[in-house]
Amino acid sequence: MSDIAPEQSERRRLVSDFALEENEFFAGMEPLHLERIDALATRQHFGAGMMIFREGESANSWWIIEHGDVALQVRPHGRDARVLQTLHQGDVLGWSWLFPPYQWAFDATTITSTDTLAFDAIALRSAVDADVALSADLMRRFARIVIDRLQATRLQLLDVYGDRG
Repeated sequence: MSDIAPEQSERRRLVSDFALEENEFFAGMEPLHLERIDALATRQHFGAGMMIFREGESANSWWIIEHGDVALQVRPHGRDARVLQTLHQGDVLGWSWLFPPYQWAFDATTITSTDTLAFDAIALRSAVDADVALSADLMRRFARIVIDRLQATRLQLLDVYGDRG
C-alpha cells in the first residue's frame, strides 16, 4: 500500500455490517469462502484527492468501494496522469495482488471522499494457495474485472486515437 495512508482503518467482522454476498462481485460465492474473505476485511476511508496506490508499489490489498469515486490512472513518462477509468460504488479496485510480481500497474486516486472495504491480499494469497476451489472461484471473478478494465482501456484508446483518416 502507498505511504499515503488512509485516514481511518478499523478491523472487524464485516458480514453483519456489510453483507459481502450483496455485492455483485461476491454473488453466489460459497458461504465458507465468504467467511474466509470477510475475516480479512478492514473498513478504510480515504479523503478526496488521496492516492490509494501508485504504479510499481507492492500490491498487498484490494478494495470494494462502498461510497465514492476512484480514478485509475497511468502516468506516461514525462507527462501528466491520464484517467483510464473511474470506479464507483460497488466496484472492485485492484487485481495486481493476484499476479507476480505483485505490483500495481496503475495509480489509484480518490476523486471524492471514499469509503471502502480493504482486503488483506497477502493473507488471501495464502488462503488461495491452500484452497483450490477458492482459487478457481476468485480467478473467475477477477478475470471478469481484468476483461472489463481491458475493454475500458481499449475504448479509451479508440476515443483518443480512433479513425483519423
